This record gives sequence, structure tokens and C-alpha cells, in this order.
Amino acid sequence: MPSSTGPSIDTITEGGRVTQVGEGQEAEETSPPVVTFGAPTAGEVLAERYELVEHINNDSAGRLVWRGVDVILRRPVAVVLRYPGGDSATEMLQAAVAASRVIHPNLVGVYDAIDEDDRAYVVREWVDGQSLRELVAADGPLDPARATAIGSAVASALAAVHATGMVHGNVHPGTVMISDDARVVLADARTDGADSQENDLRAVGGVLYFALTGHWPHGEAPLHGATAGHGRAALPDAVRDAGGAIAAPRQVRAGVPAYLDDLTMDLLDSEIAPPSSDVLSAELNRLDIPADEHFLEQAGPLRFTADTEDEPSPLAAAGGRKVALGIAGLLAVALVGLLIGISALGDDKDPNKEPVAQPSSSAPATGGTSAPAAPVGKLTIQDVRIIDPESRDRAEVRDAEKVIDGNTNEGWETASYRNNGKFGGLKKGMGIWIDLGAPHTVKSIQATLSSTGASAELRAGKREFASSSSGDKQLVAAYTERIGQPFEEHDGTTMTFDGFNPEEKYQYLLFWITELPEKDSGGGWKLGVQEITVQGS
Repeated sequence: MPSSTGPSIDTITEGGRVTQVGEGQEAEETSPPVVTFGAPTAGEVLAERYELVEHINNDSAGRLVWRGVDVILRRPVAVVLRYPGGDSATEMLQAAVAASRVIHPNLVGVYDAIDEDDRAYVVREWVDGQSLRELVAADGPLDPARATAIGSAVASALAAVHATGMVHGNVHPGTVMISDDARVVLADARTDGADSQENDLRAVGGVLYFALTGHWPHGEAPLHGATAGHGRAALPDAVRDAGGAIAAPRQVRAGVPAYLDDLTMDLLDSEIAPPSSDVLSAELNRLDIPADEHFLEQAGPLRFTADTEDEPSPLAAAGGRKVALGIAGLLAVALVGLLIGISALGDDKDPNKEPVAQPSSSAPATGGTSAPAAPVGKLTIQDVRIIDPESRDRAEVRDAEKVIDGNTNEGWETASYRNNGKFGGLKKGMGIWIDLGAPHTVKSIQATLSSTGASAELRAGKREFASSSSGDKQLVAAYTERIGQPFEEHDGTTMTFDGFNPEEKYQYLLFWITELPEKDSGGGWKLGVQEITVQGS
């Protein structure tokens, strides 16, 4: 027996703590199967190379996960074993062989796959850490930055798999591993013939949704033809309305940026074709930036880009603005310095000239008179978002950017509701959230509508609840300050609100629609908002 040549247990348990991640199914601390022929034992050496050290867990697919040692290379390994082998292990071995051909830092390395008839086993990289499922169960939903980083790693791994023409087929929180050194890896590929690359991409949306909310959006039904015993079936189901539609992440918890919310729900929407895995990887990679960077907050909802470089990155655009402002600032400082220098040189040449006091930063240079008021003009709206606390239709919250594109011929519109103009009795209202980018003195706001007969009001909210990271229900509840008089059953197509407090500055506003006009032909109630403009200084 070559077991004496392998390293001791202490050399591979990191101080005795064993946290090997399972293979994705529901890990069960149960005894081995009743069948004992071919059952492994501690200390046994497989293929004259892999010593079994400790049984970690069983999964509900009938496989055993062992911690082992490669006695030749003297490194820890994970041994995934099932018995008997033969035909019953064909899928497991084929998946392992296929996975071994793809080498990527975000994929668990597969070292060996052996069928001995009475049992079959796959030898792969040992990972100290925990699965995403275990991490969220222990610590709760992740912050958006960490969820993005995990999603980016998974998409990158899938891009490598898909580039070979293969499918992973088993992406969910149980197969996404986070090692103790923060490395994110994807494990346990399957090749059962019922999977597709599109399903892999949909599953990335599920992983993002789970990381952000702690719920699995695919329900209890197993994905991609997997057996009902797989661990993904045991994950908490997503929050759903009476019709079974899932709530968006930002409706479940506050703090989820709109662009990440939109990307996640787009991936889960079967009516929207997902991008290729390499494009998705690129999108998530550019979002995976330090938490203290906020360039993307003003970039609007994330949209999938084509496989070209024609569309600039929101990050690049924001970074460009930052650089431009920095250069402009330096030029301004240099110009002021130059003027002061010229003035000083001129004074030195005239000995009879009285010294002139320079204005200080602590007192106005005009002798105490107040500075003239800034001119009133059109303010730039930095971001808009459709607010729908009782959302039932994801398509209804799209196209918010059309209300600030300067084109009154197209805009955002509600769905068509039956029975009455109060949104068919299904909701109390919908709105458009407006971010001016910074506090401004606001003179008026004008909304151009698609038809007459609508009712709406304008609201402002408490600053601590008014940011783009607030959930829809929380945000609406916080917007209690009404600006001007509500427009009840308004007969025109233009609403102008001008009741702003001149002593107060506003950054966040909510145009809240309370009743829809009746359509002429279809018999339903709906409204389009073609354009919103803000005047102020």
C-alpha cells in the first residue's frame, strides 16, 4: 500500500478545518447507500494513486464525495465516486472527460475519470471554501458588488466552456464555489443531452437573483430535465404574485442598482434572447468594479451589446467625463495663476501705485452684496426609472429613457388595463422617478402625454430614501411631499407643475400617475409619457 507516502491529514485540512464544497446536489450527511459492494474505505488507494482520506458527504444523485490525496504529486484532491460503475456512471464520466478539456481559472480542474465496473470515480481539484448556497444561507443576500463579481466569474467560465461547443448544464448556487481565498469556480458539469447554452445563460440570471435576494427564481421544478432530488430544488422559491410572476430583486430588497436589476430580469425573461456567453461575460466584467466607484450610477439600465465594439461602455463614457472635468479644472487653475502673476508684475513696475487688496475666499469680492441668481434654464435629467410597486409585467417598466430623449413622437407607455382607469383595480398607480444628478433649485417640471384625460401628481421624497437603490415600495412610501396641485382628470396633453419651494433644492422627483385615460378604439385604459423636462438652476 502506498498510503504511507502521502501527506498527513494535517497538511491538507488547513488547521483541521475541512470545508470542501459539495457537487451541487443537496448534500446529505447520511450513511453510504445500502449496497456495499464496491463501497470505498478510508485509507484505500484508487488506481494506485489516489488515497481516500475522509468521506465528506453524499449527494442525492447517489454519489459520494471524498477528500483524498494524490500520492504521486502530493496534493489534495476531491474524489467523486459512485458504485456500481458501468452504464450507470456513463453520464458522470463523459461530463468529466469533457470538462477536463477546458482549462480556466473559474472552472474546477478535473484530473482523472476512471470506470472499474464495480465503481467509477472522478478525481478533481480540491477547493476549500463553500458554495454560494451555503454562503447566502449563512450570511444572507450579498451586496450588489459581490453578487456582480460572482456573476462575472460564472459567465467567464461559461464563455470558456461554450467556446468549445459544449454545455455546462448544471449552473446553480450549489455548483458555484467561493474558495477561502475569494476565488469563484464553477463545478459539476453535466452532459445529459437536455441542456443548451441558452439554459446556461438563463441560469446565470438565476445565480444573480439568488445572490441578491436569497431566493431561487426557477421554483421547485428542477432545471433542464434534472431529477427532482437535485439540490437546486431545495432552494427557497422566489417571491411571486398571484399570477406566478416573480418579483424583481429591487422589489425584494433595497440597494439593488437598476442596471443590475434589469440585467438579472432580462436573463430570466424567456421572451428576451440572451446574449452570447462571451458578451455577457464582458458586460459583467465591466460592472465588476470597486464598490467606491460610482461611474455606472448615471449610465442608465444596462442593455446587452452586440458582438461589436460600436457601442461604448457606460464606464468608459463616465470615465471620459471625469477625465474631461479634471483637465478643465487644471486649465482653470492655471489661467487664474497666470492672471495673478501678470497683475503682480504690473504692480511692481509702478512704485507710486497703491497696493490693491485681493479678494479672499472667506468674503465676497463685491463688498458684501449677494451674488446674482443663477439663470433659469433646462436642467439635465441624469437618470429615470419606471416605478411600479405592484409590478405584474416586466415589459411595462422598460423604455424609461425614452421620456428624456428629446423626441416627443415616442415615449414610455403603460400596459392596457380593462374595467377602469384605476389600473383595472390591480394597482394604486405607477410613476417615473427622476434624478437630476445633484440638488438644484427647480422652477417647474413639464410632462408631455400621449392623450388627454389622465390624472397625475408630482412628489418629492426624503433624501435618505430617495436614491436609485431604494426598492419601489419603499421609495413610493417615502415620497410624501406633493409639489403644486394634482392634475385631476386633466383635459390637455401637457402637465406643468410649478409649486416648488424656492428656498429648497431638489434632486429626486416622482411623476406619479393615478388614473389612465380611456382609449378610443380598443376599449382599454392606457397612457404614454412622451417627454419630461425640468426648468431650474
